[in-house]
Amino acid sequence: MFKPTNIHVSLIKERKKGVQSEDIIVWVQSIFNEIKTTKQPVLERLSASPINRTVNVFDIDEVDSNAIFHISHIEKICVNYRLRFLDTKYFKGSYPKIVVDKIQDLEQTHNTVLDGFKIIAPSKLFRLDKADDPLLFAPMGNGYYYLIHKWGTDLHPLRKIKYWGVKNVENLGISIFLVSLLSTILTKNLIYGDTNHVGYLFMLFLFYVKGYLGMLFLLGASSGKNFSQYSWLSKYDKIS
Repeated sequence: MFKPTNIHVSLIKERKKGVQSEDIIVWVQSIFNEIKTTKQPVLERLSASPINRTVNVFDIDEVDSNAIFHISHIEKICVNYRLRFLDTKYFKGSYPKIVVDKIQDLEQTHNTVLDGFKIIAPSKLFRLDKADDPLLFAPMGNGYYYLIHKWGTDLHPLRKIKYWGVKNVENLGISIFLVSLLSTILTKNLIYGDTNHVGYLFMLFLFYVKGYLGMLFLLGASSGKNFSQYSWLSKYDKIS
């Protein structure tokens, strides 16, 4: 019924909202910057990145425009699907061999050594707590990132809906309002019988609002979780 969500495709759609296809090359040309590089084995750089720098130099004639995304596009996707965008030194998952091969191919093609890797993935794939859809990026400077490889399975198509209520404070408020309203409609006859006095219904609605708020406060305080709007770049699993 529902197709899995491919985050790479979602990123491209988000980028198209603000960047016209004919402007991509001009856009790419404006983001390169010369910088020194260091040479270390690929997996070692991934496990410790960033090591010495957070910007990489690419050959403009060899870049794939479909692999370049601005931090604003990445933020929108991470917030919508409750994902993290962190340095690869926090990543606790394993890297398939194709990731190493692609990094080596990119380095050979662009005559550079990549550093400052970042990755998009659910928080459970980072060393944050206590295989979904990781995407590995290399920074290009000025807020732009180059997608190296995406692996694993696509996200569940309902993940965006599942975490809509914890996207930000506004969404949480709307969710509590709707759930309280639905609860009032479903239980009003059970509690008041055939009485449909507006005052009684409003009191019941407020009862549910306070109940759900209290429950969320207790759960939120005990788990230390934060809204997606504030946690997508956080290296911490809990509010501290």
